[in-house]
Amino acid sequence: MFTSRAVNRRRPAFTLVEMLVSMGAGSVVMLAVCSTFFFFAKATISLSNYSDLDNASRNALDTITRDIRQMIQLDSYSSNATTIRLDLLATNGTLALVYDRPSKRLTRVYGTQSTVLLQDCDSLNFALFQRNPMGGTYDQYPAATNNLATTCKLIQMSWICSRKILGNTMNTESVQTAKIVIRKQ
Repeated sequence: MFTSRAVNRRRPAFTLVEMLVSMGAGSVVMLAVCSTFFFFAKATISLSNYSDLDNASRNALDTITRDIRQMIQLDSYSSNATTIRLDLLATNGTLALVYDRPSKRLTRVYGTQSTVLLQDCDSLNFALFQRNPMGGTYDQYPAATNNLATTCKLIQMSWICSRKILGNTMNTESVQTAKIVIRKQ
């Protein structure tokens, strides 16, 4: 008679401790991969926003420079808590540059056409200067304070734009500043 003996062989498998250690190590690796991915995604979005801000500022500066150089004279300038308005006389109408602080927009109004030049503009300033430079200096002009239509020859403007990414202000464009001379004045 033949009897069989059951051989108690160990089957190859992970023990509970080995499984816990491998899951912990895998979780750390996955966390590192995910955080790297999110960092690069945020950096890419930030770079794209900065490029978009710079492009919008350049286009706005080109448009404003072209418009101011072609104007006949400054018509009026007004500033209050919510808006800054600069009106310029052209040969066939009035051009207005209007900055609305609450909406953070710079708008160009010519006749019945209204065009938004800048959005997300945190601050914008205009400074008006006279036509004759100060003696003994380079590129310094006295401020135009009265009778702007006849004395204002140079308009200096500066602005700062920024955007929010995921609710936080991440991109702030460097200050854009320009001095523009009214050619026909």
